[in-house]
Amino acid sequence: MITHTEEAMESLFCCPVCGERLYREERNCRCGRGHSYDLAREGYVNLLPANFRHSASPGDDRQMVAARTRFLDGGWYEPLRERLCQLTETAAEKPALLDVGCGEGYYTAALCEAVQRRGGRAAGIDLSKAAVRRAAKRCPAVEIAVASVYRLPLADASLDLLVNCFSPLAAEEFRRVLKPGGRFLYVVPGPRHLWELKEVLYDRPYENEEKQEEYPGFRLREIIPVETFAALREPEAIRALYHMTPYTWKTPKEGAERLQALTELTVTAQFRIHIFERT
Repeated sequence: MITHTEEAMESLFCCPVCGERLYREERNCRCGRGHSYDLAREGYVNLLPANFRHSASPGDDRQMVAARTRFLDGGWYEPLRERLCQLTETAAEKPALLDVGCGEGYYTAALCEAVQRRGGRAAGIDLSKAAVRRAAKRCPAVEIAVASVYRLPLADASLDLLVNCFSPLAAEEFRRVLKPGGRFLYVVPGPRHLWELKEVLYDRPYENEEKQEEYPGFRLREIIPVETFAALREPEAIRALYHMTPYTWKTPKEGAERLQALTELTVTAQFRIHIFERT
């Protein structure tokens, strides 16, 4: 059995090998069975099991992460971030929160501040090292790890809140790590999200399907709409929005050329926050 120094801090994360609680020290995270994980210089830890590493650099690449950072730092999605922070007030005192698919940490940083005001703690995970590096720099008060949503490095029933913003859904795993009564905030695009961008890219754009899904072990409590408009007055902002979306991979040549010619664009940002409660 490994003993830990007085400076070691109990982590929200667990060892991906044995499942024991990790303790965060100056240079690494260790569990009681001696499994150790080095902290990167930015402050994050890689907890992705070897059998989940399907490529050398899984997740979003540097270009997409950089584009998303440029766009989100413009503040156009701030109404969504503010609403998510407001919803943390429904959790128990001293809540433990995980931002799943935290990306570069735009939402994570604000969510951490919201739960810290109530005596809680926050962590974030993402599959992309490029994203996690930025998140760790942006969110020094948050534990950040490279990990998969399909195998979260957390103990059973250890979370009060789980936030998933445009990231893959792993409902069974989310249920495992949430406490009974814990909340899962699932952000998806509304029917006309980025509609004006799609009108430029495609000859026949279509609306996103409005869904109201049910997942075993969860009760859908509410769907909260959030809508705003982004007035993009510079070509760089338009390009950043485009390159942070999957459209960059599947846009016809003619649509990409139309986008390249734009100097300004106002787009609708339309979100749906699905609030689930763990039964």
